[in-house]
Amino acid sequence: MKKTVTILTAAALLLTTGCTNLSKTQEGALSGGAIGAGVGAAATAIAGSSIAAGMIVGGAVGAAAGAYTGCQKEGKC
Repeated sequence: MKKTVTILTAAALLLTTGCTNLSKTQEGALSGGAIGAGVGAAATAIAGSSIAAGMIVGGAVGAAAGAYTGCQKEGKC
């Protein structure tokens, strides 16, 4: 299970390294999703439930919160 989490985390980091010229909303969604997925994976690993489900839910919530925060910084929300 640790190997799967490591591979998914590495893939997420590699996918985000090529992003340039993003708006604050896009940056917030991207970073929030990555952080949320990490926190979700860690929380579900500690709780002993599905790590993949934790990553999906955490990533979705993090992306939404990050996008909203970025939108607020741009003054568009």
